[in-house]
Amino acid sequence: MKRIVILSPAHPLRGGIAASSERLASELQEQGHEVSLLSFSLQYPEFLFPGKTQYTSDPAPPGLRIRAAVNSVNPLNWLRVGRMLARERPDILLVRYWLPFMAPCLGSIMRLASGNGHTKVIALVDNLVPHEHRPGDRMLSRWFTRAAHAFIAMSRAVEAQLDDFEPNKETAYVPHPLYDNYGAKADRAESIARIGLPAASGYLLFFGFIRDYKGLDLLLRAVARPEVRLLNLHLIVAGEFYGNEEKYRALIAELGLENQLALHSEYIPADAVRYYFGAADLVAQPYRSATQSGISQLAYHFEKPMVVTDVGGLPEIVEHGVSGYVTPVREESIAEAIVDYFTQNRAAEMTKRVGEAKTRFSWSAMTAALLSLHQNLR
Repeated sequence: MKRIVILSPAHPLRGGIAASSERLASELQEQGHEVSLLSFSLQYPEFLFPGKTQYTSDPAPPGLRIRAAVNSVNPLNWLRVGRMLARERPDILLVRYWLPFMAPCLGSIMRLASGNGHTKVIALVDNLVPHEHRPGDRMLSRWFTRAAHAFIAMSRAVEAQLDDFEPNKETAYVPHPLYDNYGAKADRAESIARIGLPAASGYLLFFGFIRDYKGLDLLLRAVARPEVRLLNLHLIVAGEFYGNEEKYRALIAELGLENQLALHSEYIPADAVRYYFGAADLVAQPYRSATQSGISQLAYHFEKPMVVTDVGGLPEIVEHGVSGYVTPVREESIAEAIVDYFTQNRAAEMTKRVGEAKTRFSWSAMTAALLSLHQNLR
C-alpha cells in the first residue's frame, strides 16, 4: 500500500481535470492505497478566469478525501503547503500540470515536499506547452519539470515535449483513460426529448468549453456547406464560451445556421452529460491544436464515433475509418467526413468498433504506470 497525494483541482472546482483526478483517486483507493486530493482554495483570480464560475453545483464524489488548501498566487501559501506535505511524507506526490500559469506555485510546492528525502514527485502532464502561447511559457514549464522526478504523458506529443525538456528523466506514456464517471449510455429518444431537440435525420455534437483553438468556427462552416445542409442534420453545441461569444454568434447568423443549431452555451452538469452524448450520432472535434482531449474519452465511454482533426494526440486515439475519421484542419475535409458517415451508413460498424476499442483506455493502466515509475525511483 502506498500513501498518495494528488495535487490537482477537485470538487467543488469543475472541469475535466478535476473529474479525472477524482476518478484516478477512486481507482487507487479501490486498489488499497491511501489517497487524498489536495486542491485549490484559490485556483485562478476571478479577473483571469474566462468562464462564468470556477465552481460546480454537482454533488461531491463519494468516498474521497479532498482538501482545498493551495492558493495559486500566494508564495507564503506555497511555503506552508510544501512544508505540510514534507511533514506528512506521502510516498507519492502526483501533480497535475496543464498551464504554465501554475508552474511557480506547483514547482515550489514540489521542491519543498520532496525535500524530506522520502516523497517522490511524479507529474501527470495534460499540456506542457499551451495551445494559446504566451511569452515565458517555456521558462515557466521548465521550472515545473525540473521539480519532478518522473512524468506520465497522456499523448505522444507531450511525451516528446517532456523528452526535450527533461531527457534524463523517465516518462511513461498512458493514453487518457475513459471518463466513465458520467453514468451509463442514455437512450437516444429520451436524450433528444430531454435536451429538447427538433426532429432531424441526424445529430452532430460539439461538446466542452469553447476556445478558439478548438475550431468551432471550422465546424460551423463545414455544416453550412451545401453538401452537408442536404443531410438535414442538427448540430448540438454544448459548452460555455471561454472567449468572444459574439464572434461565434455573428458567424452563425452570417451562415444562416440558426435553424440547424442547438446552442447550449452553459456549463453542462455532470448528470446531464450522458444525454448530450446519447442524442449524438457523431462527435466532432475540429481542433486547430491539441495534445489529448477528454472529449474523445467521453465519446469512447458512450460508444460514439468521432470526427477529429489531424493534430497533436488526436490521431493516436481515433483510428481513421474504424472508430471515426481523422481529417486535415479544413472545413471541406470535415464536411466530407460528415457526409460519408451519414450517407454511407457507417454508424453500426463504427459504433461497434468504438465499443471494442474503448478497452484500450483503462484506469488500471494509469495506476500501473504510476506505481511502476515510483518503483523505479526508489
